[in-house]
Amino acid sequence: MNQLPDPIADRPAIPAGYLEDKRLPWSWAEKRLQRSRSYWLTTVTTGGRPHSRPYWGVWLDRTLYFSSGSRIRRHIQKAPEISIHLESADECVIVEGSVALETDATRHARVLACYNEKYDWNMQAGPGEFYAIKPRVAFGWICDGSGEDGGTIFQHSATRWTFPAS
Repeated sequence: MNQLPDPIADRPAIPAGYLEDKRLPWSWAEKRLQRSRSYWLTTVTTGGRPHSRPYWGVWLDRTLYFSSGSRIRRHIQKAPEISIHLESADECVIVEGSVALETDATRHARVLACYNEKYDWNMQAGPGEFYAIKPRVAFGWICDGSGEDGGTIFQHSATRWTFPAS
């Protein structure tokens, strides 16, 4: 298997002086994407409204795979851009990218095996039943609770990763 190059890390677009010039490594975000049990996905409805729901999925080869029904299929057909984020706001990872049905039978078999192992499940799904989200950009930060009055701060870690076009 070819090793994918790491995305380019820089700072999110926030006013100058607000963030320190420190960045999280991509491996930090990827570890959290791999181990997350649920992923919040946001699509755009056919009427143009945001639609968010938690889904099970697997992060494999820098792609999030998940399965869903016809409502999401309609959303994606109209607007294939999607956003995902993990459950934790303390170790935040947000991924934006485009989504399409995964139709490659070999990859589908790998995804299904990983999905069933991760969730201790016996899902029966044929090719074309998993969606693949290819990231364009990702954001991550750690809220460490060291701000004034115990509030959270993230200026020590806020990172934006930009992925090479594939």
